[in-house]
Amino acid sequence: MIDNNRVNIGFVGCGRVANHYKFLMNSGELKNFKVQSVCDAKLDKAKKFSNGFSESFFDNIEEMLSQQNIDLAIICTPSGMHYAHATILINKGIDVLVEKPLTLTIHQSKKLESLAKKNKVSLNVAFQNRFNPAIQILKKTFDEGRFGKIVTSTIRLRWCRYQDYYEDEWHGKWHTDGGVINQQAIHHIDTFNWILGPVEKVCAITSNQLNNLEAEDTLVAILKLKNGGLGTIEATTAARPEDFEASISIVGEKGMAEIGGIALNKIKIWKFINSIDGDLDVIEKNSQDVPNGYGLSHITLLQKIIDSLLIKEKKNIISAEESILSTKLVHALYKSDEIKKWVSLNEEPVSQRLGKDN
Repeated sequence: MIDNNRVNIGFVGCGRVANHYKFLMNSGELKNFKVQSVCDAKLDKAKKFSNGFSESFFDNIEEMLSQQNIDLAIICTPSGMHYAHATILINKGIDVLVEKPLTLTIHQSKKLESLAKKNKVSLNVAFQNRFNPAIQILKKTFDEGRFGKIVTSTIRLRWCRYQDYYEDEWHGKWHTDGGVINQQAIHHIDTFNWILGPVEKVCAITSNQLNNLEAEDTLVAILKLKNGGLGTIEATTAARPEDFEASISIVGEKGMAEIGGIALNKIKIWKFINSIDGDLDVIEKNSQDVPNGYGLSHITLLQKIIDSLLIKEKKNIISAEESILSTKLVHALYKSDEIKKWVSLNEEPVSQRLGKDN
């Protein structure tokens, strides 16, 4: 039972993204929580992660839950394990925040959504970039109609992952991860969909340009949007020698904007035919420096979830339903590559590879 002053948090998975949470949660910016326990299949990893962070560590979820009072679980395990781990936690009546993507398949995501409703718990997905100041002002400006008719829009992700990144047990594999579009660019897919969507149809091609993995290190695609605009995606982890761009841009009849930086954190272009008060300093006020590609907005997302739990709202800040829209677009892109044709999202296409063993 959550008290009125604190939410007890448990971590499931103690890898790369969990360490980013640890960095942010130890910063003092997040309020009204306690990391009660952490869990990882590798006990030594859980022990190391718990140092200076939590009171206990485990290598088994069931054991952790039997010994610790956990209000909110943060799932940071490999993508292909999200469904199984979320199912355990939701069935125990625990509120859950799942790192992106919620699951690898539309079917599993819908099952988790139904299960959460049945058990009356919140189920949130970590698409934290929605809360970046630059993305917030872009969304507001788009909704106000300042761009007018949309001409084109783009996603560009040019990141660097060397071969050793794919030499573990899960990265780049179809049944546990997928490639660049489902692992790295899923954040940009979500942000694009949230602001500009829905997408009507896609035509995509994938390739392994430099890295050796089951899925793709590079994807390019053409999009047709319901609002009449055209769009493109260029996503790769074969950039060298380092990450250098993660951007979304909009070109409309009344203006254009580009949000870039390494984590959709900086406004690069902001120009409109008809200026309004605030346009001159919008770049300075809404751009931020970030330590890495994860950005800083996990703090905002987590605080919103914690605050909702403290007042017994059980509110979904970024819901499974919203997450499924991004998973549908990812599957459409993969399906297009598989059949070498345009694919309509109205048909709810399903990839023959993502979420399945090769």
